[in-house]
Amino acid sequence: MTVVVPCYNEESTLPVSFPLFAEELNQLTDSGLVAPESGVLFVDDGSSDATWRTICDIAARDKRFSGIRQSRNRGHQCALWAGLMEARALGCDATITIDCDGQDDVHAMMEMVREYAKGAEIVYGVRGDRKSDTFFKRFTAETFYRLQAAMGVEAVFNHADYRLLSARVLDALSEYHETNLYLRGMIPLVGFKSAKVFYSRKERLAGQSHYPFLKMLGFAADGITSLSIKPIRLITLFGALVSLLSFFMGVWSLVSWIRGTVVRGWTSEVLCVCFLGGIQLLSLGVIGEYIGKIYLEVKRRPRAIISDRTWQQKDEDRQ
Repeated sequence: MTVVVPCYNEESTLPVSFPLFAEELNQLTDSGLVAPESGVLFVDDGSSDATWRTICDIAARDKRFSGIRQSRNRGHQCALWAGLMEARALGCDATITIDCDGQDDVHAMMEMVREYAKGAEIVYGVRGDRKSDTFFKRFTAETFYRLQAAMGVEAVFNHADYRLLSARVLDALSEYHETNLYLRGMIPLVGFKSAKVFYSRKERLAGQSHYPFLKMLGFAADGITSLSIKPIRLITLFGALVSLLSFFMGVWSLVSWIRGTVVRGWTSEVLCVCFLGGIQLLSLGVIGEYIGKIYLEVKRRPRAIISDRTWQQKDEDRQ
């Protein structure tokens, strides 16, 4: 088994979270649930601080830990993808993805592996308790999941990117060629038997969150537009309703003109123009978002480019 941990500017967090991963890995191997050669793979997503140097130091101290570094920052989802595909290439039986900030309970891995042993190919880590979050954070996060569901995205409520995937799932996932990655919505589409493990969300061990509110909004928009065309259909439906309303208003205006009861004024005209103009600009924005996604997809650019691997550096040092 390989634990994939994406990292971005986490030089202050890794020294604190590394012992937690080591302890959990010890418990998993001692219990016989995973093979002794199981390990942790850190993925440096083009950090601008000393994250990569910290990963190399950890790998030098403990052979169960290794790392890869992307040639530049490509985003959390691409870092996860790079780690998963690297683990697949290394021939692991299963992977667990988890962030390195300590908010996801590492001890839930034990239950995940047990569910995998029972036959589950995908095990979702679900946040059953978010007491450590502020009211605003909890409200916006839960609204984020509900909005996705309303827009037709098949995502697990209160599940982020803490999950176990079997080798079969990784093989199936490798057949997906989207440039715009949103793994929370893609993995449920793969299918296979799944299970859930609930845990309590904790406070961040160190450092600062890389997902402020505005970035979370952008992430939600990417997830929806990457996996659902429901917004386009809603625009079509709303356009049909406005057209129907305009037809009745036209009939009413014609009848009023025939009866001679028309009252001249600019208020209603200005309101109609502003309303329809706003709807048109909003609709064009949504359509433009989809066109932008198509533009990026047809380029077929690589989702990850690995510039360094800790084991390659070890070989170079020996030479």
